[in-house]
Amino acid sequence: CAAVTGDMAAAEAERLCLTDLPGELLELILCCDVLGAADIGRVACTCRRLREACQPRGKVWRERFRLRWPSLLKYYSHSDSVSWLEEYKARHNAGLEAQRIVASFSKRFFSEHVPCDGFSDIETLGCPSHFFEDELMCILNMEGRKGLTWKYYAKKILYFLRQQNILKNLKEYLQRPADQQSFLEGAVLIDQYCNPLSDICLKSVQAQVDEITDKVRRVLRAKNARHPSVASKAGEILIPEVELQRQVLDAMNCVLYEQLKYKGNELDYYNSLNSYIHQVLIRRTGIPISLSVLYLTIARQLGVKLEPVNFPSHFLLRWCQGKEGSTDIFDYTYIDAFGKGKQLTVKECEYLIGHHVTEEFYGVVTSKEVLQRMVGNLLNLGKRESTDQSYQLLRDSLDLYLAMYPDNVQHLMLQARLYFHLGIWPEKVLDILQHIQALDPSQHGAVGYLVQHTLEHIERRKEEVGPEVKHRSDEKHKEVCFSIGLIMKHKRYGYNCVIYGWDPACMMGHEWIRNMNVHSLPHGPHQPFYNVLVEDGSCRYAAQENLEYNSEPREVPHPDIGRYFSEFTGTHYLANAELELRYPEDLELTCSTVQNIYSSGKE
Repeated sequence: CAAVTGDMAAAEAERLCLTDLPGELLELILCCDVLGAADIGRVACTCRRLREACQPRGKVWRERFRLRWPSLLKYYSHSDSVSWLEEYKARHNAGLEAQRIVASFSKRFFSEHVPCDGFSDIETLGCPSHFFEDELMCILNMEGRKGLTWKYYAKKILYFLRQQNILKNLKEYLQRPADQQSFLEGAVLIDQYCNPLSDICLKSVQAQVDEITDKVRRVLRAKNARHPSVASKAGEILIPEVELQRQVLDAMNCVLYEQLKYKGNELDYYNSLNSYIHQVLIRRTGIPISLSVLYLTIARQLGVKLEPVNFPSHFLLRWCQGKEGSTDIFDYTYIDAFGKGKQLTVKECEYLIGHHVTEEFYGVVTSKEVLQRMVGNLLNLGKRESTDQSYQLLRDSLDLYLAMYPDNVQHLMLQARLYFHLGIWPEKVLDILQHIQALDPSQHGAVGYLVQHTLEHIERRKEEVGPEVKHRSDEKHKEVCFSIGLIMKHKRYGYNCVIYGWDPACMMGHEWIRNMNVHSLPHGPHQPFYNVLVEDGSCRYAAQENLEYNSEPREVPHPDIGRYFSEFTGTHYLANAELELRYPEDLELTCSTVQNIYSSGKE
């Protein structure tokens, strides 16, 4: 009897199909990660029951969206009524559009810097910007050593998109009433603009500051359990008694400088990381203004109103000891956040910088003026060196400054000169110069000079023919020994590099040849010279006799590597399509050279 019952149950189970399952179990199966969107689409077409299970606003399509693009769920709330099928389609189409645009950049902009109107396609996208950005992040996070050119241009596009959004947020911030402009938020906006590819947000920075504030409360509670700051939430109270305020500041100094070991970065003062608030929190060091923003924020959350003081050469905070709002500079104690929270008198402030200053320098400044000084520090750092990294910092800080003061002639002129020097965006240079002339006609001499040379640059660019194609089979190239993509080592300086171009002889001018002492080389300028990307981020022009094969090749961490190469094989780089067009016979030689090097090495 039991056997008969078992057979009947088995037969019944065989007759069960997907539509006979309970709704929750059916959903669980359809949400399985082995099924793709196409599978769900086909299932939904089979019958009404399955179509209802796969309804556009239901759990199945939401789970499909989450599995494919998990980072995008933060843009939705559980209360939203969302057609997940439509969102899936929109994200998929945005991905295809992003891939199309990224793929086109190499062909369009290989020979020049991406022009100021080069991102016009992106600014008129018909899809949500966060969908487009998400696809760019997917490209950047591709595993392995392939897709280098795609990653290079995806990074440039993402950099542009995020900076545009941050500038918009900064302008909105500056439009608010002064009492709604958080010093911390302003510092975060500057940090984000200069580091647009880093994961920096006000919420996470504020959470770290709150964590420090809680530590201060615990220290405060141990010393005075009835202190009003112990039980209050951030910013809820303003403590009027000076002695209670002093207890807060003592507890802050204990936590920041004794427990957490924050300190002013005297050894590496001119490092730009000291100006970025998220780096200050990570490295626990900074410069006077960045540490002051942190110190002021914590104090205000604990009920102590400190105010920023734009003191020359050394940013300070002031703490009122007399009547609130007093204009007497001697009614205040001045706090040096860079100097472990040391409290100073007016005379001690002057000792700090070594000279006397007038009373106006002890006055309180606005949040906009604090940002101006932070950006000014970054501007000065950008001017200190002539490297790609410093030029980028100079460009970013000029953008920020002009977002705050769009009609500042001095900085507009600096921006025009910078673009002119870098040979980029000549059309934008003309627009800037026209704006300067309208603001200040007395600048006509400098403006006229730059206009003339910029127009000449534009005309030369129009006259340029296509890039020269270099064939190794040409008789004039017979002395060229090395090829594109080889990992080399400089015999004299020892740096590792990769070749991305070559000339049969030195093509630089007489002044460069003299300055670089090329004539002291045995073969002088009459030998092949190579364009190389160096591991320190620089681009150099090296003589053939100074280069040798690197017996232990490794990736060259240069920011422009993807502009020229699509893949690192482990022994050499493969030129991308645009570079290969210019050196059509190099790929075969590179592969055979590498094979010979390593086969002889094994022997």
